[in-house]
Amino acid sequence: METSNVKDSNGNILKDGDSVTLIKSLKVKGGGTTLKQGTLVKKIRLTDDDQEVDCKIDGMSIVLRTEFLKKR
Repeated sequence: METSNVKDSNGNILKDGDSVTLIKSLKVKGGGTTLKQGTLVKKIRLTDDDQEVDCKIDGMSIVLRTEFLKKR
């Protein structure tokens, strides 16, 4: 079995279904909105890229870089 190397900004290992918090406000490309620092993101999904996770925020499917996330 493969071990996951997906880590948040503090080095904690992330798994499918984890909840994370944004550590920085981020502008959404093409969305015209900004995700505020401290936003709780539930049920993340890991992607093929170790530095990105897939999630849904306010009904939008978004890919976030792990460097801007902190595990809850």
